Amino acid sequence: MTDPDDLAERVREGDLRLHELEEHADSETAATARRRLVESETGADLDTVGEYAFDAGEATESAVENLIGGAQIPMGVAGPLAVDGGAASGEYYLPLATTEGALLASVNRGLSAIRAAGGADARVTKSGMTRAPVFRVSGVAEAAEVVEWLGEQEHLESVREAAEATTSHGELLGIEPYVVGDSIYLRFAYDTKDAMGMNMATIATRKACEVVENETPASLVALSGNLCSDKKPAAINAVEGRGRSVTADVVLPGELIEERLGTTPKAIAEANTRKNLVGSAKAGSLGFNAHAANTVAAAFLATGQDAAQVVEGANAITTMETREGEEGETDLYASVSLASLEVGTVGGGTKLPTQAEALDVLGLAGGGDPAGSNADALAEVIAVGALAGELSLLAALASRHLASAHEDLGR
Repeated sequence: MTDPDDLAERVREGDLRLHELEEHADSETAATARRRLVESETGADLDTVGEYAFDAGEATESAVENLIGGAQIPMGVAGPLAVDGGAASGEYYLPLATTEGALLASVNRGLSAIRAAGGADARVTKSGMTRAPVFRVSGVAEAAEVVEWLGEQEHLESVREAAEATTSHGELLGIEPYVVGDSIYLRFAYDTKDAMGMNMATIATRKACEVVENETPASLVALSGNLCSDKKPAAINAVEGRGRSVTADVVLPGELIEERLGTTPKAIAEANTRKNLVGSAKAGSLGFNAHAANTVAAAFLATGQDAAQVVEGANAITTMETREGEEGETDLYASVSLASLEVGTVGGGTKLPTQAEALDVLGLAGGGDPAGSNADALAEVIAVGALAGELSLLAALASRHLASAHEDLGR
C-alpha cells in the first residue's frame, strides 16, 4: 500500500502535483496525503475534515477534485409539509442543511400554519435548462442570415438531431436567438427530465454548435455567452425561467394567523408590500421576497444540488393580499413564485450518501415515473418550504418579534 506521507513528500519536493496523486494511489490514500501536506504547510489540524462517510473514489469521479475530506453541515428536518401539487402530493418531511440558527424553527412555524389551513397548492409551470453560446458574425446582415436559417424547420431539426444524439434523456425544447451587433446568442432550452441537466445541456449544445458553424457564417466564440444565465443574477431568468419555474400558494384564515403567527392578515400583507415589493424595487433587486434563498440554500445543501445555483433559486416574488373569508372574516392569500429553480434527483451531488438519504426522506431519490416527476415534486416541495419561511418571517416582522425570536433561540 502506498504511504500517504511519501506521496505528500513527493508533492512538497515538486515530483508530483496535487491533482496527480490518484495516479499513484487509491482516492482515499490520495486524500490522506493531501491532508498531511496541508497540515504540514499550514499548521492546521484536519482530523475532523478527514472524518467523512462518502466513498472517496465516487466523490472524485463526480463531485470534487483534490479531495482532502468532507465539510459537515448540521441538517435538520421541517414538517410535515402538506402540499397538493402537480407532482408532489401529501405530506413530506423536508431536510434542510444550514448553519443559520432559527431557520428550521421559522420554516417549521410557517409549515404548521400552512398545514392547519389544509396545505398549500404548488405547480411547476415551466421547465427547461438553458445554455446560450455566443457566435461571431461580420455584422447584422450575417446575424439575420443565421436567425433565418434557424427559422427553417428542416434546419432546426438538424440541430435538434445533433444535440439529442448526445443524451438518452434530454430533449431540445427550442432555441431563442438574440442579436447584439456582430454577436449572436442562441439560447438553447432542454427538457432534462429528473437531472438538473447543466452538463447535459452543455454537451448537447456543443454538438449543436458544430452544425450551426458548418451551415451558417457564424463562428463560435464561447459555448456559454452568459445569456443562459448560470450562477449569476439575471433578469432573463426572472422573465423566461431556467430549470423549473414553480409557484406555491395558500389561503390562511385570519383567526389561524392570529393564533399561530401572532399577527393579522392586514399586517402581513402591508409588511410584504412595503418590504418585499416597494423596498426591493427601490433597491433594484431581482428578487422580491424576504429570504427565499434561505430555504433554497438549505434544501440544496441537504439534497445534493449545485449550491451556486441558489443565485437563480432566490429569483423569486412573494405576494400577500387580504381576501374576504367566511362570515366576513379577513383571510390572507400568500404565494411565492420561484422563476428559476434548478434541481434534480439524479446525477451530481445527489449520489453522495447523506444527500441520497435526504432525498430518500422525501421519497424522491433517483428517476421518477414518468421521467421528470421526481424533480418536479422536489421543486414543488422546496417552493412550499420557501413559502412557509416567507410567512413566518413576515409575521415576525409584522408582530415585531424577529429580534426576540433570535434572542430566545440564542442565535
